[in-house]
Amino acid sequence: MSKTSLWHNWKNNTVATACFNEDGFGDGYGIFVKAVNLTAQHDVFKRYIYSSFWGFQQISTLTGNLVPSYYVPEVIFTKAILGSGLLLFALLIGNIQNILQALGRRKLEMSLRRRDVEQWMSHRGLEDDLRRRVRQAERYNWAATRGVNEEMLLENLPEDLQRDIRRHLFTYIKKVQIFALLDEHILDAICERLRPKTYIKGSKILYDGGLVEKMVFIVRGKLESVGEDGIRAPLYEGSVCGEELMTWCLEHPLASKGGRKSRIPRQKLVSNRTVCCLTNVEAFSLRAADLEEVTGLFARFFRSPRVLGAISDAPFCENLLCSAPVMKKLPKEQSFS
Repeated sequence: MSKTSLWHNWKNNTVATACFNEDGFGDGYGIFVKAVNLTAQHDVFKRYIYSSFWGFQQISTLTGNLVPSYYVPEVIFTKAILGSGLLLFALLIGNIQNILQALGRRKLEMSLRRRDVEQWMSHRGLEDDLRRRVRQAERYNWAATRGVNEEMLLENLPEDLQRDIRRHLFTYIKKVQIFALLDEHILDAICERLRPKTYIKGSKILYDGGLVEKMVFIVRGKLESVGEDGIRAPLYEGSVCGEELMTWCLEHPLASKGGRKSRIPRQKLVSNRTVCCLTNVEAFSLRAADLEEVTGLFARFFRSPRVLGAISDAPFCENLLCSAPVMKKLPKEQSFS
């Protein structure tokens, strides 16, 4: 009898092929009932895919659909899968719990902050319009910072890391014509004094007749500058408000008086433009006092011909990245010391 005839007779023998049926010798195979027919597949890709599916299924169901035989290694293997599934499930529950606790903690902090603000507004008797604007500013400030105090976070980092982070955050200050000429150590001194600020829609950063007491670097949002003549100029990400304050500090250096440096109280920089926020705005501000300190510390560098030439050529009328307000002189009785 040929091999072909033997193979044909064996396939037609119900007793011989019963091992491939789950109703045949299934009880003897235990958890490997599904694997018996898999061995008859010649496609390696099918074997791999089904084996992976079987493994994920047993871990996810904690071997809930497996009935092992009395074979000890098979029982140990089933227990190993069960233990692995329980461990992964416990890790999943733990991570979900940590996430929920973190969200709850943030929500609690925000609720406490909101309650304190409401109590303060009630104690001070603020009007409804002011209360609405305070609530809006608090919501936007929380959304912008995620409740994280950036200044405190940076203070706890090493000095070199602080410097590198500030250089990354404030690369846009080199867009200002004068700042583009400064050395790295002077820029680092300026970056150390920049403070994050948020403004809500409708807020006025500068207004006509008000003192220019800070430079504002726009990070996100849209603004509009309106001059006395009614000319409107848009401001956007990367723009700067109050850039002429730099020129003012250089043209009016601190004078020594009684061993201390002080500015002669004769005139102040006043804006003849109104800069209003069209959307919520994220920005960094540099106060006039900090700018004066930097120009005083590096006065020798700022008096160099290159910097003085840039100051004299600064096209304020042509918009130095912003429609910058120009300088006025306050009447003598309105001057500040």
